[in-house]
Amino acid sequence: MRWLLYNVLFTCGFPLVLPYFLLRMLRRGGYRRGFTERLGRYAPAVRRRLAERPRVWVHAVSVGEVFVARQVMRELRTRCPECAFVLSTTTSTGHGLAARELAAEDVLIYFPVDHPWVLRRVLGHLRLRALLLTECELWPNLIRMTKARGIPVALINGRLSAKSCAGYARLGLFFRPVLERLDLVLAQSNADAERFVRLGARPDAVRVTGNAKYDVAAADPASATLAGRMLAAAGFGADDLVLVGGSTWRGEEAALLDAYVRLRPAFPNLRLVLVPRHAERWPEVWSAIAARGLRACRRSQLGTGGAVAGGPPEVLLVDTTGELRHLYAAATVIFVGKSLTARGGQNPIEPAAYGKPVVIGPCVENFADVVRDFQEADAIVSVTGVAELAAALERLLAQPDLRLQYGRRAAAVVAAHQGATRAMAEALVPLLTGGAGCVRA
Repeated sequence: MRWLLYNVLFTCGFPLVLPYFLLRMLRRGGYRRGFTERLGRYAPAVRRRLAERPRVWVHAVSVGEVFVARQVMRELRTRCPECAFVLSTTTSTGHGLAARELAAEDVLIYFPVDHPWVLRRVLGHLRLRALLLTECELWPNLIRMTKARGIPVALINGRLSAKSCAGYARLGLFFRPVLERLDLVLAQSNADAERFVRLGARPDAVRVTGNAKYDVAAADPASATLAGRMLAAAGFGADDLVLVGGSTWRGEEAALLDAYVRLRPAFPNLRLVLVPRHAERWPEVWSAIAARGLRACRRSQLGTGGAVAGGPPEVLLVDTTGELRHLYAAATVIFVGKSLTARGGQNPIEPAAYGKPVVIGPCVENFADVVRDFQEADAIVSVTGVAELAAALERLLAQPDLRLQYGRRAAAVVAAHQGATRAMAEALVPLLTGGAGCVRA
């Protein structure tokens, strides 16, 4: 009866959110492609590949989870060379990254709608060896229908904020039996593990393996060169101080622009790079830049021969995706978005891995344990609101030694917490092989 109720509610609710998806299709160029895959309808070539051999299905929502999935898949393949994977994503940005990174023998699809008639079609196309869901992707129909076929299901890099835990608890009718069905929950922290058990996961199925995003965040040696070329193309000088606002949300660009206007007289060589979390918001951000009379250029326009009137740009607006981590390597100071005017926060691990001083706001619910790791090591600058932001940035910009100290401590925190991917792979191998071990190719 509970699943009948869930499906009735889901069926009634889906038409209400459909306009949201249609709007995203219009705003994002790549969102429309592959949309029918969300309904379990695949091109013949994809169907043939899905059916050709048993595969482990790994689901990753967006860019951050795709990086984690990629690392886990690589670790599993070193232990089980015969493993093949199908990777699903929810967002078009995650899908684009996965398309560039996926091994030739693996298959990439969009994540299907959690409805029985869609999932029956999807599971009919797949020869599943196991289902691995990242972080907190608890889809009731997918999990129960997969388990009904005798296929193991695991949650990897599992995290559950206090707020999310309370929300799931209110829907315990649906989610407690889902969590009870999970064969393995590999949690990021003790607090996450306790919340999963509280919601219904079996204690013997829950293990703390750490946060794989510490492994994913390893600095790319090529990043500094790539970012240097971009900034040079934008007209930035080699000796400029570069303030990067990464994954910013509405209101945070305005706060950074106001801070920049205030700080520029004291730091004439200061430049600002804004990287909105959603690149399609660039017209709104561009208007905010223009309203303050600042010279600016867009990343997508670099190399087209256009010049900025009045001299070199003061602001670079990155209206593309997939380049933020490179810009972190070239930054003097970094602000991590969705932490000042939004809720939940963004991951500070990646900028910290480059040994940079990181500033973050008070809204960090989704990464509370990670932020606590940095705070305990005095490796991050936390501000409580917009009023403190400019002062914190000014202090860092004025003191090179202070920037160096924060950067070194931040990189040390990342190094000290690495190893989760390896621990997850070791825990997953018995699940994938029924405890019999892997056949070495």
